[in-house]
Amino acid sequence: MPAAKSAAPVLVKRNSGIYGYERALQRMGLHPVAGADEAGRGACAGPLVAGAVILSDAKSRQIAGLKDSKLLTALQRERLYREITEKAVAWAVACIEPAECDALGMHVANVMALRMALLRLDVPPMYVLTDGFSVDGLGTPGLAVWKGDQVVACVAAASIIAKVTRDRIMCELDRLYPEYEFKEHKGYCTPLHQEKLDAYGPSATHRMRFVNVSRTTRVDAPWDTAAEHLPASAASDVDEC
Repeated sequence: MPAAKSAAPVLVKRNSGIYGYERALQRMGLHPVAGADEAGRGACAGPLVAGAVILSDAKSRQIAGLKDSKLLTALQRERLYREITEKAVAWAVACIEPAECDALGMHVANVMALRMALLRLDVPPMYVLTDGFSVDGLGTPGLAVWKGDQVVACVAAASIIAKVTRDRIMCELDRLYPEYEFKEHKGYCTPLHQEKLDAYGPSATHRMRFVNVSRTTRVDAPWDTAAEHLPASAASDVDEC
C-alpha cells in the first residue's frame, strides 16, 4: 500500500474552536477533510469498531456539542449520531472481529480498522485527521492529533459514530450471551465483566489475547481459542487488561 503523503504543517490558531483544524486546512486548499477514530480498543470482548466522517463546511450544517464520545452520555451520543449521519458529507464504519484482533494484535488491528473506515468513505478526502495514531496506506496526506477526539470536529464525530455503532453491537451480543451482561459493560474490563468471566469462562466473542480472558479458559468450554493456540507471533504479545 502507498505510504501517506507528507504535507505542510497545519497551523491552527489558539481558541479557534473544535472546527479550527478543518478551517485551517480549507485555507490551505486541503478539502474535504476526514476524521477517524475507534471504539473498543481496550475492551476484552466484542469487535473493534472504527468510524470515519467528513463534515460539511456549511454553517447551516455544523453540529453543536461535538466532543469525545467518552465525555457524552448515551442519550447525547444517540442524538449526535443521528445528526452526524444526516448532516455529514460522508461517513463510514469498519469492524475488526475478536479473532482477527487476536491474530493481528490490538495496535495493528486499530490502524487497519481506521484505514478500512477511511477507504469506505463515498467521498475521497484530500486530508485525514486521526486520533493519536497515524494511518498509512491511504495515499492521502494526514496528521495524527493528540486527543484529536477532543479538539477536532471530524474526529469527535468519528468517535461518536464508532462508539454508538459498537454499543449497539454489544447490545446484540448481550442477547446472544445474556450470562455476560454485555449490555452493562460493553465488553470492557469491569468488575462485573470479570465476575462473569470467572463464572462462565470466555465466549466466542472474547479476545483471548487479553490475560484476564485467557487465564479463565475452562477445559470443558466448547471453544478452543486460548492464548496458547494463537499464532506464535500473537501469543508472545498478550495484552494486559
